[in-house]
Amino acid sequence: MFKHILVPTDLTDNTFEALNIAVKMALHEQSRITLLHIIETIADTEFEEFEDFYLKLKRRAQKKMEQMLAGYQQELLSIHREIAYGKRVNEIVKFADQNAIDLIVLSSHRVEVTESSKGWGTISYKVGILSPCPVMLVK
Repeated sequence: MFKHILVPTDLTDNTFEALNIAVKMALHEQSRITLLHIIETIADTEFEEFEDFYLKLKRRAQKKMEQMLAGYQQELLSIHREIAYGKRVNEIVKFADQNAIDLIVLSSHRVEVTESSKGWGTISYKVGILSPCPVMLVK
């Protein structure tokens, strides 16, 4: 059913639960996974102005993603790593659309019933609304 699963990551420990669920699903479905990190670019600037800075962030992200995936090396599973630049929501949705993603598994935080209006501006909510494919939010 889900042949290509996307797991966006902010490189924090919050991603691990979403990644664990994606791995279980992928093993069951014989799917592949892409772990995606977006390096947020600075608005109203040219990439070249901060290219050294962005490349440093990319090297750091690559190392962190390797560490995140180290525990899954024994799994009979294909997990690819991708890094893109831009605005997180836009790039996640664009990546899903351009790469035939069947499911996005994304970590999210709990929204309190008494303060539900505080959760509508989150990346996970925006991706859920704008995504071209189903989205699973993991809390």
